Amino acid sequence: MARYLDIHPVDPQPRLIEQAVRILREGGLIAYPTDSCYALGCTLDNADGLERIRRIRQVGQNHDFTLVCADFAQLGQFVIISNPVFRLVKNATPGPYTFILPATKEVPRRMSHPKKKTVGVRIPEHRVAHALVEALGEPIVSSTLLLPGHEEPPSEGWQVQDLLDHQLEAIIDSGEVGIDPTSVVDVSSGAAEVRREGAGDVAHLL
Repeated sequence: MARYLDIHPVDPQPRLIEQAVRILREGGLIAYPTDSCYALGCTLDNADGLERIRRIRQVGQNHDFTLVCADFAQLGQFVIISNPVFRLVKNATPGPYTFILPATKEVPRRMSHPKKKTVGVRIPEHRVAHALVEALGEPIVSSTLLLPGHEEPPSEGWQVQDLLDHQLEAIIDSGEVGIDPTSVVDVSSGAAEVRREGAGDVAHLL
């Protein structure tokens, strides 16, 4: 049974954030709110966590995970970003966007695209998501909490609990969140190519 953590969406309680971070560091898999929708998350070195996300979502080995980062300093450790692309990403963050960029050697091979050597990164605007990543001190490896057979992800913690209570170590409830995943923009070639239109407006990125 997952630990259910009721965390304030505007002023996250440090004690509860630290509980969630401890669960992540101990190899746990969590469901947490973002500025787009709920996400599943684990730490970078948690190979079992990645496999559990794949099983829950019923996706293959080529599934694109996202590194949810606290800031550009953290993001810059894991992707190669040119000055023009930096300006584009900077103007859209924090926010509900995932940017696909060339991965550095800091990204585990099991996480980057096997052929293109790219990875998705984002900096969320949601205060709880940001507090989690900041307290963890490294990105959270994440995937949209969209289950097989469902057209939309759950928007509230109790719905996540009903669906996945025995498959997670923690569920964070910070009130209702959206049901649209991030907009995904591939900037790995230097030009912006929209892979998925979601919660973020992409018109100003093209």
